[in-house]
Formats: sequence, C-alpha cells, structure tokens
Amino acid sequence: MKKLLFAALAAGFTLSAWAEYPEKPVTIVVPFAAGGPTDKVARDLGEALRKELKQPVIIENVGGAGGTLGAAKVAKAAPDGYTLLLYHIGMATSPALYRNLPYKTLDDFEYLGLINEVPMTLIGRSTLPANNFTELKAWIEANKGKVNLANAGLGAASHLCGLLFQQALKVDMTTVPYKGTAPAMTDLLGGQVDIMCDQTTNTTSQIESGKVKAFAVTTTKRLPAPPALAKLPTLDESGLKGFNVSIWHGLYAPKGTPKAVTDKLNTALRAALKDPEFLKREEALGAVVVTDGRLAPAEHKKFVSDEINKWGPAIKAAGQYAD
Repeated sequence: MKKLLFAALAAGFTLSAWAEYPEKPVTIVVPFAAGGPTDKVARDLGEALRKELKQPVIIENVGGAGGTLGAAKVAKAAPDGYTLLLYHIGMATSPALYRNLPYKTLDDFEYLGLINEVPMTLIGRSTLPANNFTELKAWIEANKGKVNLANAGLGAASHLCGLLFQQALKVDMTTVPYKGTAPAMTDLLGGQVDIMCDQTTNTTSQIESGKVKAFAVTTTKRLPAPPALAKLPTLDESGLKGFNVSIWHGLYAPKGTPKAVTDKLNTALRAALKDPEFLKREEALGAVVVTDGRLAPAEHKKFVSDEINKWGPAIKAAGQYAD
C-alpha cells in the first residue's frame, strides 16, 4: 500500500513539476545550414509553435555530416523539452549511410509527430540545351561522364534523389557535393553544375523566376499547386516507371523527455499544422502538411522504421558510405 501511495505521489509531483512547461524559449535544432529547405520549414513551423507554446522558438542551425551532427547534439541534450530536433528523411537514411552513427535513430529520441511531405523537382541550369525531360535524357546519354549532378552533401535530400535518379537512368554522373543546399543552388544558377534534384521548398521560387529549367517532379502524381509546379510532368509518366521520392520532416525530443512535456509538444504541433499562415506558406512551396495518423508519436516512429527498411537496401546497393 505504501509503495502504491508513493508511486501515486511521485506521479503527481512529476505532472505538477512540468505543468507550467514551457517556462522559457524552446530551441529547435536544424541539422543543416540556414537558408536551405529544412531550415525554411523549421522557421515557418517555429512561428506557428510560438503562438501555441506562448514562448519564443529559436532556430539553431547545426550543420555537418549530412545532418548527423545536429541530430547527435539533440540526442545528448537534456530531456526537458527545451531542445528539439527537426530533421528530414535523413533520420531514416543515416543508419545505412554512416557506419559510426553517434546515436540510435529508433532508441535515442522521443517521436513527436510528422510535419509534412515535400515533393522534389528535377532542375537544370538555364543554359542547358534541353527543354523537356525527353531532351534532357538524350543530352545526358550523349554526354556520359561529363554531366555534373549537384547535391547538398552526403545524406542530403538532393543526394538521395540524385542517387535514385542515376540508378533509374542506369547512368553514372559526376556527383558534386556541397556543404548545404544554398551553395549548390548558387553554382547551379551560375552554370558551374548542370542538374540537381531538390525539394520544392528550395526550387519553387527559382522555377517561377525562370532562373533554372524544370523538367519533372518526383511524385507519382502531378502537383496541384503552385502553377509553376502544376504544369510539370512526373518522372514516372516521363518514362522512369515507379520513380517516387518525397522528403518528409518530423519533430523529435531527446529520449527520456517526460510524457507530460511530449504530450504538450504533440498538442502544440497538431495546432501549429492547422495555422492558416503556416498552411499558406507550405502550399506556396509545394509541400503537403500531414493530417493523418503519423501525427501520433507511435505512428511517426513506425513510419520512420519502415523508411529505414525501405532506404537501407538502395543505399547499400550504391555502396555510398561515410565513416
């Protein structure tokens, strides 16, 4: 009886100890450089979460090692709900890409919910002679060994998409990795590299302004909006049957964060994803905000586990690893 009473009192104390959470600013770590697509999602979400949490939400960029440095920082942070991680599909691909990953994806985090899914676009420098995917494919085949394919670094969304694109075409290209999306896009705009496959959150404005050529989207269905993306064919209908890559983003806390805190964060996340301004910004970038069961922590974790099983074989087949 005494043990039960003590447990009940302890539980009550724990709940009351976190009843006022958050009492200070909350930091969201973005494991990539500022200005990239994941950073854009984080800043928009941070503003929506600020309204719900009634505290400032600070975005901290901790780039390097394909996002794993930032993720490792959060895995080792105090489990108090004041340091969170916003990470994309790299959460699921890093276990296959890195032999010595400094954290365990499924064990070292509390899963808070999936945020969005972002289609990708195949784009090229404005001076490319090709004007559609058929012409691009012919140009790539005629220039084997000479085509430069940019990406934002090992494990980045653009790297993963480019990897599958080469496998689908059965053509090896000269891969040019950068330290972030922004420098990769800068060189594409300047004509130093030829093509890139990147998230709509990073490419839409460049496509709309005509600064790059857009050839296709990576989803199996055409995008309904915005207009610049809606007119693009899919790679699937363009001949690469079954090609389907979308980049998703999720929110995480360090393992051991009290349930009272993770429940508050999940509630705040669900409300933030309904924020009209957030929805407007996501739609303008071609991103689809999650509304299904993956908003629940358990379903979010199951989804990531399934993604690990999906991407692992493809990455290992390509033989691309980092220490």
